[in-house]
Amino acid sequence: MERILDPCCGPRSMWFDREHPNTIFGDIRSETITVTDRSHGRQDGKRTLRIEPDELIDFRDLPFEDNTFRLVAFDPPHLERAGPRSWMAARYGKLSDDWREDLRKGFSECFRVLEPEGVLVFKWNETQVKLREVLSLTPIKPLFGQVSGRGGLTHWLVFMKP
Repeated sequence: MERILDPCCGPRSMWFDREHPNTIFGDIRSETITVTDRSHGRQDGKRTLRIEPDELIDFRDLPFEDNTFRLVAFDPPHLERAGPRSWMAARYGKLSDDWREDLRKGFSECFRVLEPEGVLVFKWNETQVKLREVLSLTPIKPLFGQVSGRGGLTHWLVFMKP
């Protein structure tokens, strides 16, 4: 029985078990993308990324009943600026021009589908958009978090639905 939702799974890169049996992996994209990326020493300068969700879903309008999941892992796109065929845009997605409203809806939907006292794990990289600006988009405050990554720009936050 699925009790975990990842509504922006992308290539499932944060998961140790990319086929976790209790998880619904969703994304708005289903595609295989080959992009130029010479950063990994490949002779042809190409990398291929597969976005293969279990279900095509939009995190702003989740197709699930209220109070369905015990855990939601929310890792939405975080880039305002990225080339249309760049590795970063392919891997992480790109924010729309109305990203504040998108993220506001995303938080609202993630909390809606969580059971009471369910847990939301939120991942955000503030290379282009500061975390404080994103946190202003949700009325629920995080319980705690951790900073990681090169330069300390990736934030992992834990919320609990009231």
